[in-house]
Amino acid sequence: MRNFRSSVLVVLSLIIILNVVARAGARSKVHIVYLGEKQHDDPKHVTESHHQMLSSLLGSKEDAHDSMVYSYRHGFSGFAARLTKSQAKKLADSPEVVHVMPDGYYEVATTRTWDYLGLSASNPKNLLNDTNMGDQVIIGVVDTGVWPESESFNDNGVGPIPERWKGGCEPGENFKSTNCNRKLIGAKYYINGFLAENDGFNSTESPDYISARDFNGHGTHVASTAGGSYIPNVSYKGLAGGTLRGGAPSARIAMYKACWYLEELDGVTCSFSDIMKAMDDAIHDGVDVLSLSLGSRVPLNSEIDLRDGIATGAFHAVAKGITVVCAGGNAGPSAQTVVNTAPWIITVAATTLDRSFATPITLGNNKVILGQAMYTGPELGFTSLVYPEAPGNSNETFSGECESLNLNSNRTMAGKVVLCFTTSRGYSAVSSAVAFVKRAGGLGVIIARNPGYTLNPCKDDFPCVAVDYELGTNTLFYIRSNGSPTVKIQPSRTIVGQPVGTKVATFSSRGPNSISPAILKPDIAAPGVSILAATSPNSTFNAGGFVMLSGTSMAAPTVSGVIALLKALHPDWSPAAFRSAIVTTAWRTDPFGEQLPAEGSSRKVADPFDYGGGLVNPEKAAEPGLIYDMGQKDYILYLCAVGYNDSSISQLVGKGTVCTDPKPSVLDMNLPSITIPNLRDEVILSRTVTNVGPVHSVYRVVVEPPLGVRVVVTPNKLVFNSKTKSVSFTVRVSTTHKINTGYYFGSLIWTDSVHDVTIPVSVRTQILQNYYDEN
Repeated sequence: MRNFRSSVLVVLSLIIILNVVARAGARSKVHIVYLGEKQHDDPKHVTESHHQMLSSLLGSKEDAHDSMVYSYRHGFSGFAARLTKSQAKKLADSPEVVHVMPDGYYEVATTRTWDYLGLSASNPKNLLNDTNMGDQVIIGVVDTGVWPESESFNDNGVGPIPERWKGGCEPGENFKSTNCNRKLIGAKYYINGFLAENDGFNSTESPDYISARDFNGHGTHVASTAGGSYIPNVSYKGLAGGTLRGGAPSARIAMYKACWYLEELDGVTCSFSDIMKAMDDAIHDGVDVLSLSLGSRVPLNSEIDLRDGIATGAFHAVAKGITVVCAGGNAGPSAQTVVNTAPWIITVAATTLDRSFATPITLGNNKVILGQAMYTGPELGFTSLVYPEAPGNSNETFSGECESLNLNSNRTMAGKVVLCFTTSRGYSAVSSAVAFVKRAGGLGVIIARNPGYTLNPCKDDFPCVAVDYELGTNTLFYIRSNGSPTVKIQPSRTIVGQPVGTKVATFSSRGPNSISPAILKPDIAAPGVSILAATSPNSTFNAGGFVMLSGTSMAAPTVSGVIALLKALHPDWSPAAFRSAIVTTAWRTDPFGEQLPAEGSSRKVADPFDYGGGLVNPEKAAEPGLIYDMGQKDYILYLCAVGYNDSSISQLVGKGTVCTDPKPSVLDMNLPSITIPNLRDEVILSRTVTNVGPVHSVYRVVVEPPLGVRVVVTPNKLVFNSKTKSVSFTVRVSTTHKINTGYYFGSLIWTDSVHDVTIPVSVRTQILQNYYDEN
């Protein structure tokens, strides 16, 4: 602003500034107004009530109509609308309103998978064939959309669309209703919340499609992993070849696109309001399983806070019998990073497969090193090998750090293979190293990094091979000891089965649950590393319509596919029953009986905070013997136990609820796990199991107690018959530790010699905290 001296102009300037501030304070922003369980079955009536509430606030029907972004009217009641802060506060003070919050964002968190998990179609007697491959089950996916032309969604041999289906195929940019078929039975998109919060978004210039069509490829990959059709002879650039399919290849797919690509972020974002509307519609449309490979970051929000809109939508979905499966997040290996932790959600961790992409590196001294890569180009014959470092007496600056190779002169790397080191977890270190070396005229890169970090192909099939620090250091010593070091790089080879081990992936988020540590999260683990599935043509590493991706985003739809098969076999089971079945039957080793390590800063044997119950075992889950079942009353018990007030719970569940005094114990929630985060002396908790096996069954308990912990189960024998289908038992847990400890782990197993119904037991002694609480 010009430096005017006139006092009159100063006063005018202050007035202008104050007006700008006032307008900014009154600026409207999308808010989600959550009203809890809907009070009417007629959706039109529910929407009318939302408009009336807005009209009373804003003064006219026209203003209410202009303000409204979404009406949530199927699974629950609420709406998204453009409101100022003061308007939002007035609504929040209304007695019928549970919560009002500004809109926000979530992130988007194969050929071998199903053989590895024991679901080979060549076996005539397995879960896949017993369930007709999930026919008639509908999997709803909330993600970035779908590429409908992908062969993964062909409907060859697929029967008619289930009669109960109420959804549809919404036309939009480059997407017609005829793009759906008997396999891809639904496709809708939700962008109003995103547009309201991104005023500068230009839909005509954006590469994303304003329709259910998938630009990014993430949603297509997720959907095809969960329920993609059979496609023979698929490979990724000649690697990992075979017949490709999803977990439930005859299940139907419904895509709800609520995530959008933003060029300035070079990434995908999903608004709370769009996701809640997608979940609301999915509940109405009739999906059986909802798969969400989305999540937030710590700190997490409470389950009835709309900033965790997934938890709120999932509560209503589960109450209507829909199983909700979510990714556990990619912030591992740090503890307490797992997301989507509500006890009514199945939260999934990621493991590797028994597959390796071995890439031979031969040094000039004929020593062969096996690196990891997805390199399918020609063999790179013996070529000069260099590690960029200046001689000890030189003033030149060189860098052997992968991210800083651009500091080196081109002559350092031209015509050579370059060795570099990185401590970075992300792919950016690899991509920047490759870019620098290619620009300098280099012929390849060997990247020394943590061995647990995710492997990705390099663009243009440029040779970039990952080795661990030990092999990288050995290579560096060879370079330093040889006047003319050389190297040969051969194409990658796919190795499956033994001797390749399975691990919990480094990136997979870990427990304990940071909201409620007595609720074990994650629940289960599934393959989520280098998963081959369909993608869009725009995907960075697209090869013939397919791509390999890694993340809990890939593990979640693997479990969704398994749940779809189990749903076809047990159509009357509750979502909690499915969770119990997969947790109590999971592998705690790999399928070959070898220990499952958890990759991270140091290798260790995986525990329940890494993989929940273990690695999903579909065949065993089909006949679990006993289940730990739960319904809405159990979730109410949880909400009371963790301290939510009666009115909030009442509006969430749609009926008057009064929590008991004293509050119930969260330890009594009927989960297929026992987690005690603050044991001092002794606690007694209870569980109830329901027999889903032979009518006349007798189970005996086997306890593998955590170190320094006593576990006594009463009774120690359970007898079931035609009249007794459910039996309760108590668990008395005490500690011999006299100091604060970390968590120790064990198991509680009910066995009838055929079924071993196993739940993890996790206990932490916390004497010091209790001491301060009491003093």
